[in-house]
Amino acid sequence: MSLENLELFEVFVRSSRGLDHKHVGSLHAEDHEHAIDYARDCYTRRNEGVSIWVVKSSDICSSQEDDAPEFFDPSDDKPYRHATYYPLPKEIDNM
Repeated sequence: MSLENLELFEVFVRSSRGLDHKHVGSLHAEDHEHAIDYARDCYTRRNEGVSIWVVKSSDICSSQEDDAPEFFDPSDDKPYRHATYYPLPKEIDNM
């Protein structure tokens, strides 16, 4: 099968229960089922994971780094969202 007929998938692996899935790489596959199999073979050869997610790269929507100042700017005017906004009681030495 030629590369033109394959879709690009992003692979996320969870290394153990209770942890987040981490992006580990990309691969080309015919469909989701093949992508899961390929991801298992490529990214969990030494029993590194307990769960695999595969997502078509074309289905991922993200912000752009160049837009970061405008995109994240609204949070700058909300200091109450930051822990430093609140005074700590004297009983708490370190946080």
